[in-house]
Amino acid sequence: MKSYIVLETNSEIPIPESYRDCIELIRSDYFRYKGRRKSLLHMWLYSLVTSHFGFSFWFRLSSYKGWLYPITSFMHRMYFLRYGLQITPETKVGYGLYLSHGFGIIVNPTSIIGNNCNLSQFTTIGGHTEKTAIIGDNVYIGPSVCVVNDVIIGNNATIGAGAVVTHNIPQNATAAGVPAKVISYNNEGKFVNKRWKIKKCQQ
Repeated sequence: MKSYIVLETNSEIPIPESYRDCIELIRSDYFRYKGRRKSLLHMWLYSLVTSHFGFSFWFRLSSYKGWLYPITSFMHRMYFLRYGLQITPETKVGYGLYLSHGFGIIVNPTSIIGNNCNLSQFTTIGGHTEKTAIIGDNVYIGPSVCVVNDVIIGNNATIGAGAVVTHNIPQNATAAGVPAKVISYNNEGKFVNKRWKIKKCQQ
């Protein structure tokens, strides 16, 4: 992977420039579920029996507009229509995306999601501003969470179920409630397991 964008959280988000890059991202997503690396064939077979990884598989491939794009974008849209997984190919998402359940997740295309993040069912990340949320690395977002407008959620943060995030959440914080407030600094990404190892592009 040659291209990255660096966020305010110091997260480095890869930008795929080839299908080889897309496959690396697929492999990182698979690792989050299974904790091991497998061949493209094995990952494709796994995608056929799971809605969450199936969506990730086609989302990653459609994020690069190569010669397969008509097929990959069609498959991506089929998962969106069937399972309500609305994460467009234009959305910038780091390595190791983990969808806790394969349905009911909406992410605004201007949002940016860091590396090794967990998104749970019925999560909405959006707003009414030109720019929406930035999510750092190793962030867990629980079920039925709303992240509103251009907030920043720091690295290793945990957002409790049903929270409505309207202000920035510091790194290592656990936040809950409506509106979300920091309740502790004791978890530090506790629920983000099987993390894909990130090689910093600056090193």
